[in-house]
Amino acid sequence: MNRRRCLIEIARGLGLSMSLTVAARPARAQTVDRDADAALQKLYGSAPAAKRLAEEAKGILVFPRIVKAGFLVGAQYGEGVLLKDGKPAGHYNIAAGSYGFQAGAQQFAYAMFFMKDSALTYLENSAGFEVGAGPSVVVLDSGKAKTVTTTTARDDVYAFVFGQKGLMAGMGLQGSKITKVTP
Repeated sequence: MNRRRCLIEIARGLGLSMSLTVAARPARAQTVDRDADAALQKLYGSAPAAKRLAEEAKGILVFPRIVKAGFLVGAQYGEGVLLKDGKPAGHYNIAAGSYGFQAGAQQFAYAMFFMKDSALTYLENSAGFEVGAGPSVVVLDSGKAKTVTTTTARDDVYAFVFGQKGLMAGMGLQGSKITKVTP
C-alpha cells in the first residue's frame, strides 16, 4: 500500500510541477495545515534551534511533504502554508524541474523561517519567490543549526530540510519556485 501511495505521489508531483498555480481546495488546505503543524513539531523535537528561531520569526512557511522524482529529467512539488503568529496566513506551492544525471525518488519536508519583515513582504507580494533569488536564504543542517541563536541569526530567511525518505541522487532547493495559491 505504501509503495502504491508513493507512486501516486510521484506521478502527481511530476504532473503538477508543470503548472505552478494549482488552486487548493478548502479540504486540501485543512490537510496541509494539519500536516504542517505536525511537521513543525517533528522539526522542533529534532532541531531545538528551529524552535528558537520560530519565537522570533515574522512568519514560517512550511511544506510538510515535497516529492522529488526523476531519471535524467526530474521534478519536485509540494504544498505548504505560511504561518504568522502560529495561524495560517496563506497557502503556497513549491515546484522545480531539473535535468542531468539524477535518478530516484524522495520525499522530504521543508520549513523557512522569515526573520525580517522585508523578506516576508517579498514572499507575500512577489508573483513567485525563487529560492536563490531575492532575500538571502540560509539552509541549516543539523550541525550548523546547533550554533544558531536568536542573537546570531542575522540573515533574512533560515531553512530546514528534514524528514527525508527515499533515495535521490542530487537533492537541492536552488531554483525552486514558491507561488502563492489563490483560493
